[in-house]
Amino acid sequence: MFRNYRLRDYDFKLILMVSLLAAIGVVAIGSAEESLQQKQMFGAIAGFVMMIGLSFVNYQSILKMYWLIYGGNLVLLLMVMIVGQDHKGAQRWIQIGSLTFQPSETAKILLILFFAQFIMKYREKINSLKMLCICAALIGVPWELIHIQPDLSTSIMILLIFCVIMFAGGISWKYIGAALIVGVPALIILVSIAVRPDQTILEDHQQKRILAFINPKEYATEEAYQQLNSVTAIGSGQLDGKGYKNNSITSVKNGDFISEAQTDFIFSVIGEEFGFKGCVAVILLMMGAAMECIAVARRAKDMGGRIIAAGMGGLIAFQSFINIGVTTFLIPNTGLPLPFVSYGLTSLMSCFIGIGFVLNVRLQSGHSAAGQQI
Repeated sequence: MFRNYRLRDYDFKLILMVSLLAAIGVVAIGSAEESLQQKQMFGAIAGFVMMIGLSFVNYQSILKMYWLIYGGNLVLLLMVMIVGQDHKGAQRWIQIGSLTFQPSETAKILLILFFAQFIMKYREKINSLKMLCICAALIGVPWELIHIQPDLSTSIMILLIFCVIMFAGGISWKYIGAALIVGVPALIILVSIAVRPDQTILEDHQQKRILAFINPKEYATEEAYQQLNSVTAIGSGQLDGKGYKNNSITSVKNGDFISEAQTDFIFSVIGEEFGFKGCVAVILLMMGAAMECIAVARRAKDMGGRIIAAGMGGLIAFQSFINIGVTTFLIPNTGLPLPFVSYGLTSLMSCFIGIGFVLNVRLQSGHSAAGQQI
């Protein structure tokens, strides 16, 4: 399972970027909710150690257990339905002692690993209609288990990651074109139906979030409240911010105008306290980490490694865009954490685990190149 790798093939840039993001998260959470800072710091350290450990484990050995990975993922998601903890009308968490575990977060990584091996095994048949239907069915089962929790935002992320996986797996452009031709009009029609008073597609709170995005003034004290205050907080930080843990009476955070800012709205805390410079730093680090994953995917020695690295790059890119888009009111409100930054040990450690596999893909590609030269 372990191999002799060359130090020069180790992706220190990627390690530095995700470590800086995690450090920023610990600092920001200390301001948003100081009582949670120590737990987030512990999660960041534990995640970092797991990332380094996994980076030296041959990912191909792990991928051989792909059906066990898929089955284990389904078991965890089914456990949410049976023994999951209800919070604000959603059943998404499993209580393990004093820790709360969210299987939908680990599902993102586990599905990337599963499809990395599955598509690599059947890569010659990936563009057959039968294989596409099988892939759709395989993603459909965990997607539905997440969707009914209900967790619309994570189920959307699962679909986005699946699209990246299929693209990296070599799906034909004719299928991509057909999906866009059918999907874009279907999405427009779906949204137009979803905003009608008598619609049955979305839950009431989901529909109101879309309506609040379309007409924020009407929902300024309800569904649009969080996002409007988030925009105010980010804008008030201006260029340099108001300072870390400031006691300004004009602080949106200090006035508790954003509930649970340590999770989905952590970017607004960064914007208010560290200003435009802090926001740009986070965005550049996210972009850098995602692009580095894509660079690793391009150099991967096999299809499985390419899908792992591309899947993680897509996860970081899309989830960051959605989270920051929500806090800046560019898209309707969802419940996705900012990778490596938002509070949540399941999300944090899952991201570190995913990066650990990407690091091994990079080491393997360098190891393979060195072997070919010899």
